[in-house]
Amino acid sequence: MRSAPTPKPSTQRTDRQTPPGSPRTAPLAGLDGVPWSEIQDSSGSAAAIPRLLRKVAWGDPDTARAALVDLRKRICQYGFVVEQATAATVPFLWELAQRPQVSCRAQIIQLLKNIADARQWETTATAYPKLLNHRENPVAWERAARQAVRARRDELERLLAEGDSEIARATTELARTLGD
Repeated sequence: MRSAPTPKPSTQRTDRQTPPGSPRTAPLAGLDGVPWSEIQDSSGSAAAIPRLLRKVAWGDPDTARAALVDLRKRICQYGFVVEQATAATVPFLWELAQRPQVSCRAQIIQLLKNIADARQWETTATAYPKLLNHRENPVAWERAARQAVRARRDELERLLAEGDSEIARATTELARTLGD
């Protein structure tokens, strides 16, 4: 009588596998499809944003937090000044907020809230309407960034269903900002 073959141990990393109910796409898929070097963040070229997002996604807690601090300075400086690269970054922030292995998810959700609240350029344009005539229109960047946050608001429910009180608190604040 022949015995059943012994199963081979898995060589896949379980810390990067997609959790049940999550989209079955590779983490940060599409990141390299954004022309980061052609758009601007607060430091100039946004070419460093993919590296920072990857550090947030796969770094240890200290590395991830440091990368998120740098990313925040580049796309939502002072917590209320968005940049040209902000709207392009938002979908990746939403993705990272959904991934349980990311260590700074509550801070990512808070960043999304800051972006959704951003009205610095619009406020400035009311006092200086000529701002709207510039080739680089920061008011349009701000509106696009807010819209990018709103476009994925259906993901709030999943975040609220988690048992983590810090994530629930940040998500509740974001939902209030979005009017959900």
